[in-house]
Amino acid sequence: MTDTAACSPTSLDPADPAAWEDFRAQAHRMLDDMIGHLRTLREQPVWRPIPEALRARWREPLPAQPVPVAELHRRFMAEVLPHAVGNAHPRFMGWVQGGGTLEGLLAEMLAAGLNANVGGRDQMPLEVERQVVHWMRELFDFPDTASGLLVTGSSTANLIGVLVARTRALGVDSRRDGLGADGLRLVAYTSAAAHGCVAQAMAIAGLGSAALRRVPVDADHRIEVAALRRMLAADRAAGLQPFLVVGTAGTVDVGAIDDLDALADLCAAERLWFHVDGAFGALARLSPLLAPRLAGIERADSLALDFHKWGQVPYDAGFVLVRDQAAQLAAFASPAAYLARHPRGLAAGSPWPCDLGPDLSRGFRALKVWFTVMAHGRERLGAAIAENCRLARRLAERVEADARLALLAPVALNIVCLRYVGPADAAGPRPDEAALDALNAELVADLHESGVAAPSTTTIGGRTAVRVALVNHRTVEADLDLLLEALHHFGRLRLRQARAGSAAGLPILSDESSR
Repeated sequence: MTDTAACSPTSLDPADPAAWEDFRAQAHRMLDDMIGHLRTLREQPVWRPIPEALRARWREPLPAQPVPVAELHRRFMAEVLPHAVGNAHPRFMGWVQGGGTLEGLLAEMLAAGLNANVGGRDQMPLEVERQVVHWMRELFDFPDTASGLLVTGSSTANLIGVLVARTRALGVDSRRDGLGADGLRLVAYTSAAAHGCVAQAMAIAGLGSAALRRVPVDADHRIEVAALRRMLAADRAAGLQPFLVVGTAGTVDVGAIDDLDALADLCAAERLWFHVDGAFGALARLSPLLAPRLAGIERADSLALDFHKWGQVPYDAGFVLVRDQAAQLAAFASPAAYLARHPRGLAAGSPWPCDLGPDLSRGFRALKVWFTVMAHGRERLGAAIAENCRLARRLAERVEADARLALLAPVALNIVCLRYVGPADAAGPRPDEAALDALNAELVADLHESGVAAPSTTTIGGRTAVRVALVNHRTVEADLDLLLEALHHFGRLRLRQARAGSAAGLPILSDESSR
């Protein structure tokens, strides 16, 4: 019998056996190029600026006719790959982004070939995701009643935590009737050092970012539990309804971990939902050395984390874990005729992921998580996390031993916030604090444009800091050597420029680069 479907003139597959073989050969070249790219990362710049002429080229009109895949591959290698953000590189140190793995690359290819929609239906990709959920229950000592969901990232995972807590506070009828007056009285609490996505989640949930109380932090950048108790009492006295506390396991600026046990005690006593934003820090639980610092995380009602950070899974792979599946179903399950379930056939296997979050159309993210965990195992992944933290401590020691640098915050995990202050020598006095703020911001841009390293900036105690976040499993101490060498090199150039400019009556730091 002839397979007429294979002969369809409108099929997007190769037209004949020879074309299939040509495509296979091209696919092998593309895979080889990406493996070669990852193998030689250390020989490449971390980041390259995008030439304006190249940027302009990527404003082409919609193509009417096919372009050969070989040409698309050529353009990717020449125009896209050299100008990516660079987070796979061992000296990408600015933002908390994992480096990915070769196994994750292969898993993405397999998942794309399968093209599974993992919103529901009875299919093996859902069992892969359920395996990941089972692992996370095990890792965080959550009960069998817990449910989990792979999402884009912790911004979405934190939003789901807020929405589940909101539904519990207002009742499931609030999904139909809206927030009402009770919703306007709800207030939540988090650290002043918490990620901005928590406030965004409150806004998206219709509660308003103003209903999120920012609790002061102590000298270690951890939430002050006594201050939180006072704020709770004041809000209750004012007729408001506290419903949620968000603890942080790895703050965005310095990597601090709140006293999660104390927060869990408070939430139990006050009957509040306890959510933990563990975007990157939660996976420190993989390391026996670091896990004790997360004591109390197992008592959370819900937990957000990212596999694409310290889990080294390719983007994107966020995750939310909820202690009581019934609470998550109450917040999201939406029966519909086209989603009817049946004990048999493709409509079996309820509940589905679409019952646990907002997405019906979902990619097969679980496969790259499964591949990464299976290929490396808990011990090896945990050792990579512990090594990042060891390198951070080592960098902090070097900063404290160098009079030209200042350490601006304690190192809790893997983030080092430092400041270049320059030598106090006969060439002239050090710049004042405002000038040092501008100087350090310029130094970070210098490092980026040099291609040597990519830290970021943040503000600690009102002062601009060079923020070094060590997340990549490829980073070694020699990378710290190059970072510090380049920082001092550009610092000397900038200070000479500043002194010359000052003597000439010019701004202390001009817009001209010293490179």
